[in-house]
Amino acid sequence: MTGTLITADHRIFRLPPLLSWRVTHTGTVPCDSFSVTFVYQKEMAEPLRLAAGFTAEENGTVMLRAVVDEYTVDLDENGLTASVSGRGYAARLLDNESRPVTYQQATLAEILRNHAEPYGISCGEIAEVRADSVYTVAAGSSQWKAVESFCRTYGGFVPRFSREGTLLAGPEKAGRTLSIGEGDPVLSCTLREDYYGVLTEALVIDKTRNKTFSVKNQEMLNKGGQCRRVVYTPGQSTWAAMRYTGEYQIQRSREDAWAAEAVLPGSFLAFPGDRAALSLERMGLSGTFRVAEAESRFDGRSGAVTALTLKPL
Repeated sequence: MTGTLITADHRIFRLPPLLSWRVTHTGTVPCDSFSVTFVYQKEMAEPLRLAAGFTAEENGTVMLRAVVDEYTVDLDENGLTASVSGRGYAARLLDNESRPVTYQQATLAEILRNHAEPYGISCGEIAEVRADSVYTVAAGSSQWKAVESFCRTYGGFVPRFSREGTLLAGPEKAGRTLSIGEGDPVLSCTLREDYYGVLTEALVIDKTRNKTFSVKNQEMLNKGGQCRRVVYTPGQSTWAAMRYTGEYQIQRSREDAWAAEAVLPGSFLAFPGDRAALSLERMGLSGTFRVAEAESRFDGRSGAVTALTLKPL
């Protein structure tokens, strides 16, 4: 993999060969991220000080466009090295707070025009979504929250960022399928189930009209779980919005309840939205799962490996 810095004054600085690197793709939040380490030379001082953007490429293909958060220069037993790290373009929306605003039957295009485009975000896909009621962006919400909540509430999907840094504000399309079986060189595989914090009930209360709506997670109730949350919504909430709020709270609480991580040799083997067909009978793992996160990393001792975090479809 090769790395390029883009300075605040729009100059391009190609980094020397990388000693180690890590690129993590999530497509959403938490952000895509990267870190790279290379031999430092004194002429790099100004480009590093002015570094604002970063591009990772593999065989001429862009693997990540990101913003630079930090750089360090280190002198130790390994010599003089520098490291640069940062996050994907979702950081531009996470780091900026929205003012409180209320929309009447807003469209997704209008939301993006007000909450994404002013921060240098270009949209590669915009679904035809319109709010059927009042949509309120609360005080203290990030621009990402303003966009994500609208997409979840009225479109039923989570917006994502492509590796090139464009916002995909539409339902996710299934990518390619990677097969992982007993005969493949799996370096490690971990299965985890953790039901701590998974809600059994979300009680939604419209505090202005004093209306309540209860959404229950029957699967966890059947397992003997008992975990309720009370959520207050602004006035004028429709029943659909209240039901969505309850379902959203339950869905978010169980997103991390089941996950598997498989580590394989090679880099950039899959990306979020791809599918992994597992056939690891010794672990009781079989079926097709969604790639939720893909981390590719390299160092001089281990070479290139990819860690895939898999979740149910």
